[in-house]
Amino acid sequence: MRSHAGLLFTIVIVAWGVNWPVSKALLAHVSPWWSAALRSVVGMATLFVICALTRRLVLPKRGDLPVIVSVGLLHMAVFSLLVALSLQYVQAGRSAVLAYTTPLWVMPAARLWLGEALTRRRVFGLACGLLGLAVMFNPAAFDWHDRHAVFGNALVLLAAFVWAVAIVHMRAHRWISGPFELSPWQLLLASVILCTIAFAVDGAPHIIGWAGFAGLLSYGGVIGGGIAYWLAGVVTRRLPAGVTSLGLLGVPVVGTLASASILRESLGLDVWIALALIVGGIALGTAPRTATPCRSDEAA
Repeated sequence: MRSHAGLLFTIVIVAWGVNWPVSKALLAHVSPWWSAALRSVVGMATLFVICALTRRLVLPKRGDLPVIVSVGLLHMAVFSLLVALSLQYVQAGRSAVLAYTTPLWVMPAARLWLGEALTRRRVFGLACGLLGLAVMFNPAAFDWHDRHAVFGNALVLLAAFVWAVAIVHMRAHRWISGPFELSPWQLLLASVILCTIAFAVDGAPHIIGWAGFAGLLSYGGVIGGGIAYWLAGVVTRRLPAGVTSLGLLGVPVVGTLASASILRESLGLDVWIALALIVGGIALGTAPRTATPCRSDEAA
């Protein structure tokens, strides 16, 4: 059972990692507004089907509405849109590294709002991750006079902050239904928001190259979205929390490698050094024995 879970977890890491260059490539066929919206719609439909087939489709309880709103709005809508907009100006590999700085921001936020201890190990991990950011944005490697580059990188970092806020709220929330059972409803909310924004800003979607668009959207919405999310839910029930939290650090690594391979992105030494520092910092700051689990009325 554990070996099967390890294989499934590997699939999740690869699927989410490859999703970064796929999201970048999708912008050649449709605007970033509609890219985020349509991937959300396809992912939502996929999750509803999977939940129905696995008999895990439930109507959300009133007590879970706050977490549906926070995750659906902050992570699945705002985060996705900010990343899609940023990919116009930022390489997919670099974007993956910056987006996965989220756990660094969770550490101080959890200390402030949840009272989680900032141990020496976590402080050192946070410092290591911030050093990685300093490497990525040092004047010798980053052109601070390029307004598009500054704007795009700022969008990704803002997305990471937004995701961190959603994670902190998820930790504080007292769950009635499980995170997976609520995910299609969160994506439903995100899809409504993203489609409304896309229509308001961009009008009806204008798609270039239907064949390429269909393939990329299928991957981004079905494989990298609904199926990967479902498998992640299976894995988290079979593997220890510490293993999954550390294993997910493989996503930006795969994303960076996949971007270099698929999109032929030329990533500088600064990105690889920063990747090692950020991933290492997050690994150091991950302390499963003191982590606060999601609270549930059923568990209580």
